[in-house]
Amino acid sequence: MSKYCSENEKMKRAYALFLEAADGKQSSTADAALRAIERFEKSTGLAPFKKFHIEQARSFRLDLSEETGPSGKSLSASTMVSTLKHVHRFILWLSREPGYRAAINANDAAYFTPSNQDKRIAAARREKPVASVDDISRVLSAMPCKTDIEQRNRALVAFALVSGARDGALASFRLKHIDIEAKTVFQDGRDVRTKARKTFTSDFFPVGPEPLAIFVDYLAMLRDELGFGPDDPLFPATHIGRGADRGFEAQGLSRGAWTTAEPIREIFRNAFAAAGLSYANPHSFRKTLARLGQRICKTPESWKAWSQNLGHESEATTFVGYGEVPRHRQAELMVELGTPRGDGSPAGLDMAALRALVKSVEGFV
Repeated sequence: MSKYCSENEKMKRAYALFLEAADGKQSSTADAALRAIERFEKSTGLAPFKKFHIEQARSFRLDLSEETGPSGKSLSASTMVSTLKHVHRFILWLSREPGYRAAINANDAAYFTPSNQDKRIAAARREKPVASVDDISRVLSAMPCKTDIEQRNRALVAFALVSGARDGALASFRLKHIDIEAKTVFQDGRDVRTKARKTFTSDFFPVGPEPLAIFVDYLAMLRDELGFGPDDPLFPATHIGRGADRGFEAQGLSRGAWTTAEPIREIFRNAFAAAGLSYANPHSFRKTLARLGQRICKTPESWKAWSQNLGHESEATTFVGYGEVPRHRQAELMVELGTPRGDGSPAGLDMAALRALVKSVEGFV
């Protein structure tokens, strides 16, 4: 039995090209779409797409519900939802292609729509570990800093907190993007792997003197001791060479940059484990900063500035996407709201705040 259908392969390549060249999707999205389509192909026994019928869609949905992953467990709702969405879009695209318009009705794609129940389960927010600024300070204190590699690793964690940058950006920053006098970082979408290649300048977050001092010392080491210049990577990859026993070993810092963010995540994983804390990935530091902003921002203008500093065009993105109240704090607030105040006012009602609110809106009534 053939392991592939040549006609299908041709259309899959054409669809991948469409996603990247015409629809503006990244290669990772195209790869995910192709994996989903291959899953669908296997469920049909590699039948040509031109022979598509809705029974194949129904059978595929059943197969997904019964499929198990590498761990032996059923596929998660998020995996099933994303797989069905990818196939839905592919069938819709295929229905408009020459040679397939007569075989596939655009309405047939609707049979790949995930159930509302699966969509709710997949979209449900589940609380993940988010380190506090104090936790991160504890991690930094526990990290060694004798060798060039150890200084880089420590400065990486410190700068992630100071800048709020995503791990892809951390892997692609160059020294020229840092203005240590102005305490700013230029996240240039031409060079830096920011989200959607957005370009913006952010100021260092006010997270205390220790993280900034660690980063400043590291920057001085790169420039003064190792002779790094503006176009060299801010966090260079580890240089691997042959040791005395002719085996490969880490031998300091190279002049090349990391090609992926996985080494960064591994550094964070090891650092938190060494400090005896649950792993907090680099991206979760943005939630750390959002929660800090909720506590110290006193005006709408300051919150807007804090949000912009994270690279968000809307402060609502920061508030909704990153600023959820952690479960333990939610419980504390609910207890506080149910406790009567000393002045006899109802629980949860701050009369001074209420009077200030009424005064502020008098001109609009």
